[in-house]
Amino acid sequence: MTNLIILPILIPLFTGAILIFLNKTIMAQRVVAVISSISTIIVSWLVVQKVREVGIQSLKVSSWDAPFGITLVSDMLAALLVLTTSVIGFVCLIYSFKTIGKEREEHYYYAVYNFLLVGVNGAFTTGDIFNLFVFFEVMLMSSYVLLVLGGTKLQLRESIKYLLVNVISSALFVIAVAYLYSVVGTLNMAHISARISEISVNGMPGILTVIAVLFLIVFGLKGAIFPLYFWMPGSYYAPPVPVLALFGALLTKVGVYSITRTYTLFFYHDMDAFGLLSVLAILSIVLGVIGAIAFWDMKKIIIYNIIVAVGVILYGVSVSNTASITGAVNYLIHDMIIKAALFLLIGIVISITGTSDLRNVSGLMNRYPGLGWTFFIAAIALAGIPPLSGFVGKLLIVKGGFEGESIFGASVVLMSSLLVLFSVMKIFINGFWGLDRTYAGEEKAPARYLLAAPIVLVVISALYGIGSESILPYFTQAADTLLNPDSYIDAVLKE
Repeated sequence: MTNLIILPILIPLFTGAILIFLNKTIMAQRVVAVISSISTIIVSWLVVQKVREVGIQSLKVSSWDAPFGITLVSDMLAALLVLTTSVIGFVCLIYSFKTIGKEREEHYYYAVYNFLLVGVNGAFTTGDIFNLFVFFEVMLMSSYVLLVLGGTKLQLRESIKYLLVNVISSALFVIAVAYLYSVVGTLNMAHISARISEISVNGMPGILTVIAVLFLIVFGLKGAIFPLYFWMPGSYYAPPVPVLALFGALLTKVGVYSITRTYTLFFYHDMDAFGLLSVLAILSIVLGVIGAIAFWDMKKIIIYNIIVAVGVILYGVSVSNTASITGAVNYLIHDMIIKAALFLLIGIVISITGTSDLRNVSGLMNRYPGLGWTFFIAAIALAGIPPLSGFVGKLLIVKGGFEGESIFGASVVLMSSLLVLFSVMKIFINGFWGLDRTYAGEEKAPARYLLAAPIVLVVISALYGIGSESILPYFTQAADTLLNPDSYIDAVLKE
């Protein structure tokens, strides 16, 4: 059963390789991709249950014992993220069938789509810091192709910026790993943690604080934390909607996960590093909210709300007590689901109206009530209105903030909920109510088909919130591992 943890990586890897040879047979590509996606969901679910029942799972690749060989590790946080990624990947895949276009489908869209999932699932599962870099590169190379596929002027322009930022980030990543290796002499993440604990008995050496800040810069660029989010609004605006949903739900969260994992496993001795993380998280919330309120473009409103969510999650991590970490994990999963749903819903609006400018959209509720009310539920879930999915996670983060005497940060998180609600309700009020309009090409928009995908995610979000008491033990288990690195170290090094 331990070998299960490698399957969410291997299944999309082999699927992508097979789909390369089926690029001219679109229906065959779709069938293979759907079968693969469903299989990955099933395996991911089994991994979650295995971790819940038995504890942290680790797999030695090539039978070399840790810390000498490559190790895959699935604790509850990693398992939940892989499952969430698999579900979102499936939903966005179904949505792609009617929206991505034949030209992209014939140019390896589904193959690259699966390679992106390889990188994301691998980043969540690896127990080796250098292989985290490797999986980042797999993810990024796939995202470059998905971003540019279609070749519009906007895509090409934003691809250059996106590529440049990530090349610099990757170079810094290698430098950070090299510095860390020079200090601790290992790349296995559990072994790094053990070595840093030995070194830090008499206080955290200055070089490790520098390395912690360097990792924050690297992962902050990928996770779009203040002030390193400058590239995201333009780059995420350019690709087609299913790719935007995939990027918005998954890619920044890999950066957030990486900050969470390294800071709670490596640098938990260093209060200065956590203090810097807290300041940047609060600034991310403030700047993200300002952007979300200021814009009238529907895509940009939700893109800036990604920055808000990144700040909320990392604020919970920076407070680093049981309530805040549990809330951060809960809110991370919620945000992945609801952001994907919102981007897909906005994609339907754009397919009907032909524009993402909110000032040119109104009256959709008359002809598309299902779309309108689904968006409403997703909007209030994003803002954390009870009993939907965002409420419990944000409540725990705020509770953790007050317990940790971070009154200002907790207050910012609370205030952000109102402003986030205002930003998304602006779309609902202006886009779905008001003067009824007709739109050129509206008849060709497959709105009913497309609506099925976000409805699945919104239903999951609603159940996630209503059933929060029954699933809270999963998040508590994930938080326990983050707060007690010894359990992670023992699972990897003392098998």
